Amino acid sequence: MTAIEQTETVRPRGTRLPRRARRNQLLGAAQEVFVAQGYHAAAMDDIAERAGVSKPVLYQHFPGKLDLYLALLDQHCEALIQSVRHALASTHDNKQRVRATMDAYFAYVEDDGGAFRLVFESDLTNEPAVRERVDRVTNDCAEAICDVIAEDTGLSRQESMLLASGLGGLAQVVARSWLHSDRSVPRDQAVQLLTSLPCSGNPAMPRQASEVS
Repeated sequence: MTAIEQTETVRPRGTRLPRRARRNQLLGAAQEVFVAQGYHAAAMDDIAERAGVSKPVLYQHFPGKLDLYLALLDQHCEALIQSVRHALASTHDNKQRVRATMDAYFAYVEDDGGAFRLVFESDLTNEPAVRERVDRVTNDCAEAICDVIAEDTGLSRQESMLLASGLGGLAQVVARSWLHSDRSVPRDQAVQLLTSLPCSGNPAMPRQASEVS
């Protein structure tokens, strides 16, 4: 018996899968183990057993534990970036756009797989490759928000980026706090409260003169 909880179901061995499907299966098993145990406590044995494969099969796809962890980070960092971009593009109404963006962060941390823990609560942030990916997702989300702020307000790129970094950081921290409080406030209500804060920015920001009637 591994350190994985006994109530979890270990996948049966012996099923042959196409390479891409096998890789996705291994990533799913690794995510479960890393989220439950953290990077340092997780073992490749645990991941192989959770996936229902032998260790040689696991090593055929990922040379080591760090490679597996980084592949997961790449996958889930990109998921958040795309979610934020989609939210920003979903409407031209500023208030609704801010709300949709805030909700994207809440949806991300609420996902049952707990992937946000790998990105924002990793126990491996002293590893340069991990730090680079965490910084990239934070920066790329801020850049996407910055583009919208600069377009809507006419502020300089530097000013817009400061505001965007603040908005992204606020959304991430509040969403995680909300989740760790056992979601005692309904998600829609929590997003609405966050959006209504003056520091949420965009709804109260002056639009460019040409857009003001």
